[in-house]
Amino acid sequence: MNITKETVDALNAVVKVDIVAKDYQEKVDEVLKDYRKKANIPGFRKGHVPMGMVKKQYGKSVMIDEVNKLLQESLNKFLVEEKLDILGNPLPKAQEDFSWDAETFSFEFELGLVPDFEVNLNSKKKITQYQIVAEDSLIDKEVENLQTRYGKMSTVDAVTENTNVTGTFTSEEKGINKKSTISVKDLKGKTNLKKFVETKVDDTIELKTKGLFSDDHKLIGALGLSHDEIHDLDIKINFTIEEITEIELADLDQELFNKLFPDGSVKTVTELREKIKEDAEKQFQQQADQQLLNAVTEHLIENTKFDLPAEFLQKWIANSGEKQLSTEEAVEEYNKSEKGLRYQLIQEKILKDNDIKIDYAELKEYAKGFIKAQMAQFGNLNPEEKELEDIATRILSNQDEVRRLQDQLVSQKLLDFYKENITFKTKEVTYEDFVKEVYK
Repeated sequence: MNITKETVDALNAVVKVDIVAKDYQEKVDEVLKDYRKKANIPGFRKGHVPMGMVKKQYGKSVMIDEVNKLLQESLNKFLVEEKLDILGNPLPKAQEDFSWDAETFSFEFELGLVPDFEVNLNSKKKITQYQIVAEDSLIDKEVENLQTRYGKMSTVDAVTENTNVTGTFTSEEKGINKKSTISVKDLKGKTNLKKFVETKVDDTIELKTKGLFSDDHKLIGALGLSHDEIHDLDIKINFTIEEITEIELADLDQELFNKLFPDGSVKTVTELREKIKEDAEKQFQQQADQQLLNAVTEHLIENTKFDLPAEFLQKWIANSGEKQLSTEEAVEEYNKSEKGLRYQLIQEKILKDNDIKIDYAELKEYAKGFIKAQMAQFGNLNPEEKELEDIATRILSNQDEVRRLQDQLVSQKLLDFYKENITFKTKEVTYEDFVKEVYK
C-alpha cells in the first residue's frame, strides 16, 4: 500500500491511497474461513461447505468490506502521522473508470486544510469593558421590595396608588375570563390610574389592553394569553374587582435583618444597603463578563484575517448530512456557519498557543461548584463533599452534560485570559445605561 499527499495550494490538498491484493488478501481469507465454519447451505454439513462456493457467494462483498476498512484506517493513520490539521472530513473524489474487479485500487481524497494565521489580541480601537454599579435608586427599590415581601397584608375598602387588586378580566370578543391580582403601581399612564383609584369591591372598570401595563409580560400574566396573542392587542376589556389589599411595609429593624440574614451579618440599614449593593453588582458582573466575552469574540473575528477553503467546505457541507444539498443550499449553509467556524479556529489557536487546557479533575471541581451554587438556591448552603462528589460523577457520565460544562469552563478560562492579556477601555455605568448601550 502506498499513500501520498499532493499539495494543491495553502488550503487544499489531495491524498492518494493505492491498495494492492497483498494488503487485504490475508484478512479476506480469514473472514471467508470463518464464514465457511458458520455457513448453512443445503446439501452440506456445517463447516464442510467447499471454499470455492464460499468465495463465489461471499468473496467480493468481503473483499470490498475489508478494502474499505483498510482504506479508512490507513487514511486516518496517515493524517495523524503527518500532523495534518484539516477542516471537515476527507472527501472521496469520484472516479468514472473505477472497478472492484481490478487488481490494484486507487483512491483519492480532497482535504481542506486549516489556514496558518496569527491572533493579535490588541488593536488601536479598544474594546469597552463595562463596570456596572448599583445606584441608590435601585437599592432604594430593593429595600422597599424586601419590606413589601415581609410586610403585613390587610384588606382595604377602596383602591389607592399603593394597593393590590384582585379581580376578573373578561372579554367576550376574545373569550377572556381570567382572575388575576395586579399592582396598581404597574399600571401605565394617568388615565388608567384615575380609573382605578377610589373604586371598590364589585365595581367593574372598562379598560383598553393597549398601554394598560408598563410592559407586555405583565399583560400576558394578567390576561393569561401568549406573547403572540397579546402582540398589538388593542381591545376593550372589563375588570371586576373582588378584593383590595394593602401591604404595610415591614420595619427596617433587627427582626427583619435576621429574617434576611440568619447569620447575623447585618445589623443596620447601612449594612443592609451595602449587602444589597454587593449582591446586585455580583449579578451585574456576570452580565458584564458575558458582554465582554461577546465583544472580544466579535473583535477577534473582525480583526483576525485569514482565508478558508470555501469551495471544499461547501462541497463537504453538501455531502455530509443525511440529505444531499444542492450547490445553492450548501453555499447558503456555509455563509451561515462561516463566522462561527472562524471563531472556532481562532479559539483553538489561542488555547493551543497559550497551553490552556482542561483535565477531568478540573472539570469535576467545576461541576461541583455549579451543583453547590444550585443547591444554595434551595437553602442547602453546606452540602457534604460525598454528596457533591456523587452528583458530579453522575452528571459527568452524560456526554451532553460533559460538553456543556466543558464549553462553559473553556469560556471562563478564555475570559480570564482575555482580561489578563488585552488592554480594555473601562466604562462605569448604571445597569439601566448598560442595557441601553449593549442591548438597544
